[in-house]
Amino acid sequence: MSETKPVSLHVKPAKAADEVALYEVRRKVYPRAVSGIFARWRWAMVWFTQLLFYGLAWVPWNGRQAVLFHLTERKFYLFGWVFWPQDVFYLTVLLIICAYSLFLFTAVAGRLWCGYACPQTVYTELFLWIERKIEGDRAKRMKLDNAAPSVAKYATKAAKFGAWGLLAVWTGITFVGYFSPIRELIPSIPFGLGGWEMFWIAFYSTFTYLMAGVMREQVCKYMCPYARFQGVMFDPDTLVITYDPERGEPRGAKRKNTEQKLGDCVDCGICVQVCPTGIDIRDGLQYECIGCAACIDACDQVMDKVGSPRGLIRYTTENAMKQHWGMRDVLRHIVRPRVLIYSSVLLAIIAAGGWSLAHRETLRVDVIRDRTTLSREVEGGLIENIYTLQMMNMAEMPRRIHVGVSGLDGIGLVEAPDFELPAAGNKAYTIHVRVPADSAPKGSHKIVFDIRSDGAEAARLSEKASFMMP
Repeated sequence: MSETKPVSLHVKPAKAADEVALYEVRRKVYPRAVSGIFARWRWAMVWFTQLLFYGLAWVPWNGRQAVLFHLTERKFYLFGWVFWPQDVFYLTVLLIICAYSLFLFTAVAGRLWCGYACPQTVYTELFLWIERKIEGDRAKRMKLDNAAPSVAKYATKAAKFGAWGLLAVWTGITFVGYFSPIRELIPSIPFGLGGWEMFWIAFYSTFTYLMAGVMREQVCKYMCPYARFQGVMFDPDTLVITYDPERGEPRGAKRKNTEQKLGDCVDCGICVQVCPTGIDIRDGLQYECIGCAACIDACDQVMDKVGSPRGLIRYTTENAMKQHWGMRDVLRHIVRPRVLIYSSVLLAIIAAGGWSLAHRETLRVDVIRDRTTLSREVEGGLIENIYTLQMMNMAEMPRRIHVGVSGLDGIGLVEAPDFELPAAGNKAYTIHVRVPADSAPKGSHKIVFDIRSDGAEAARLSEKASFMMP
């Protein structure tokens, strides 16, 4: 019988070339500064959004902050409006309007929100501006990062990080200033702050610093959900930033006295250098593209220098590229059923929300019958029921409230029918209602409270309730 040889269980290790990385190692992006029409639009949006954010917290209105989400008082002040938790309907309408606006803008021209108004884009632009002012443009920043450690290098980095930190902290203070009156918040820094105020200032400051200063393009590439589902919101008639390969290929630097036929793309790579996410738009539409159009500005400048027409990289559509449409044809195809449906629904929601807000009642009353004492007989042969009137004044002025009651013969109030309701406040009043014992048979009977206020904010309400006869 032949002898069986032992089987070796040793597995030969895989070569390094066979290994597959589970994640992509980050290559730091050094966006190059660029100027042009889209860069000016981007900075116009930076100025607009930040003046709105930092300045609106300081605007006074009726002796208070114009925009204040006062969590302690459970009131949201928006200029002349005062919203209570019961007005969550309007928050729902606002969110629906924002969602449909996003759908509409994306269907028309892609990621306009990302490229011009997203806080991540806006604050990254601000942090990059600080970085350029302190460290210099792209080449200088790369040289500084690759330089050997030195006092000058650390001093420059410390200045940049310090400036970033100041902007981030002021952003955090402003953010909290919309929830705690900013004129009271600033003097209380640092030792007079409450625990939650300290937490949110620290959290939002750190959040801003990390997202705009450290992570930057990683937020757009790996964390933002909009980047992932934007593809299903595009169609062949959506305006997107596109490289024209028919015009640009084959790429290469043009040389004199040669018969080599090259496209308009000189392969300078500037479109990649200016991209805040570090992609090459010449590889086609990619989910990392935030639609900032920096590559369009950069390419147009290069085309001007080499004497070629602008538009090698431009806003156009998939159908326009295939069928060689001009801009007039592109604009004509923008108005399509999808856009019309989004626009119609959006306008309808805005109109309905505006009408509801314009006709919003500024006086609200809830009538609650005392269930501990259904009814009782008092002196004079009268039957008494007790009610609580929970009144809410939605206006920023005190009101004189007049209360009446009807529904049964001889019904009346024990208390004086007039009450003072504070401005933008709520108050509960106890009401004793009495009727003669012989005015109605036993059981439950419907009565009506008539509540009205006089003056500039005149209002009148009728609230039904039940009166119990023993």
